[in-house]
Order: sequence, then C-alpha cells, then structure tokens
Amino acid sequence: MNYVAGIDGGGTRTQVVVSTEKGEVIQTLSVGPLNYNGQEEATVTATLIGLAERIGQAITSNGGEALASCRVICIGAAGISHPRVAGWLEDTLRAAGYEGELMLVGDHETALYGAHGGEAGVILIAGTGSICYGRNGTGATHRAGGYGHLIDDSGSGYSIGRDLLAAVVQAADGRCSPTLITELVYDQLAITTVEALVGYVYDSGRTKKDIAALAPLLTIACEAGDTQALEIAQASAAGLVPLVRAVADRLDLQTGPLAMLGSVLTVNRFVREAFTNQLASVLPGLAVVPQQQDAAHGAAIMALERLRRGGNLG
Repeated sequence: MNYVAGIDGGGTRTQVVVSTEKGEVIQTLSVGPLNYNGQEEATVTATLIGLAERIGQAITSNGGEALASCRVICIGAAGISHPRVAGWLEDTLRAAGYEGELMLVGDHETALYGAHGGEAGVILIAGTGSICYGRNGTGATHRAGGYGHLIDDSGSGYSIGRDLLAAVVQAADGRCSPTLITELVYDQLAITTVEALVGYVYDSGRTKKDIAALAPLLTIACEAGDTQALEIAQASAAGLVPLVRAVADRLDLQTGPLAMLGSVLTVNRFVREAFTNQLASVLPGLAVVPQQQDAAHGAAIMALERLRRGGNLG
C-alpha cells in the first residue's frame, strides 16, 4: 500500500498527517518549527530529518515499508516558493532517505483544502497578517492580500496592534478621547509614558509579531465598552471585507462557502461579528461556515490528489 504525508510548517510548531492511499489517516504528529525564514537552518534541518523518521515509523506501524512507501509529501508553509528554500527542503528530505514526490505550496493553499475538505470555497485568514484565498469548481484560484505589514495586511493582528498604539498617542495629545487602551497597552509593555512607547515601537529589534501581540487587548477594551476600541474593531472588519469581495468576484463565488481562520477572527468576537455583518451587506449569498479540517489535513488531501492523478507513481 502507498502512503502520503501532509505537513503544515509553522514558525513554532509543525503539524503532520500521515494517510494511506485510500485517505485513511494513520497518524497525526506535532514536531518543531519549519519556517525557514524565521529559524536557524540547523533547527529546521533537525525538524525535517526528525519528521521524515517519524513518518517512516508511522508507516511501518501500519504494515508499510517505512519511508519507501510514502509516495507524496506535501508541505505548506509561508515563503516556501523561494527557490533557495525549495531546493534546500528537497535536498534535506532526500538526504533523510525520502525518494517520493515532493509538493511545496503556500500555507494558504493547504489551509483552503483543509477548511473545505478539498472542495471549492473561500478562506479568510486574519492572524498576524491577513489574506483571502479561494478556488472555484473549475479549479481556478485567486488570492487577495497577504503582501506584508508594510504595504498590506488590513484587519490583521499587526494592523490592530498598530491601531491600538495609535489610539494611545492620539489620546495623549488630544486627537481622540481618553481610552482604556492606554492603560492596557502600558501594563502589557511595562511602561508609563508616550516617550517610552515611542522608544518601544521604533527599537531596531522590534518585529511585526511584537506589535501583533497587542491585538488581544482589543477584546478586553471592547468588552468594557471603550469607544476607541469598538471603532478599531469596526475598522478592522472593514479592512477584511474587500479581500473577500475581490476573491468572490474574480472566481464567481458570491454564493460559495467562506471559512474564517486566524486568531483575529476566531478569538475576537467583536471583529468577527462586525465582519460578518458588513460582509452580509455586500455579499449576502456567501455562506460563512466552520472549517472542516486544519491545514495539515489539507496538505494530505493535496498529496492524495497528486498521488491519484499519477496512478501509483511507479
């Protein structure tokens, strides 16, 4: 029997699904980071070698011929299309003994397949960044957003964090009314002045993840009825709606299913409710549905499709 593996590579954790050629999941694994752009090469190399070994062990436990029975591995991860990254990933897996076919795709692709079980539909992801991606019944795909925090990522955790910081300085100089956001931000950053806030933001070591880490404070402020926070939630939702509209219009999916992913939409009910209300006014036929499975399962589905298109791949 042949097997496939689907891998969702992240910056802190990597999820793996090992499946038979019939689509029966025999094991799910969780290993270390697999984000080449955010980790030391040695760390990611160790993760790859370790997961190749564990995939082989899972197959052996099911009666297969270890890694030799794995015919397709699909890896979904951010930045994976870079030639250097792709070449290095393949070389490392080959050195670990993998001889089958390797699919390297964006994590938004595996997330879409997982969310809709391989069927047509749209996903909106709002985490540290934001992106919308869809695929229609003909197999055509389209993406909107996801171009990074400097020029894009409306409605993302980074965008919310930035808006919270802006509310603090604007309340301080009188451009907006006093806000609970000031106290919440100061407490989280262990500072007490705007000057210290500016120093924190513009520190050379500051990253977008540091700013996005402030996003959960929005929920607290919204629950307290803070005017500035509620406005940020509405603005964040308004930044996400055009992403979905662009994908739905391009793919003629105005009546298709939409799954919402990422912490901004799954954790912050104020942004989520504002988004669904705003979306209903412009795309009333688009049905918001829960995701069926995660991105690792989506990667396994993509690997199975490749296996079936190629017969038994020899």
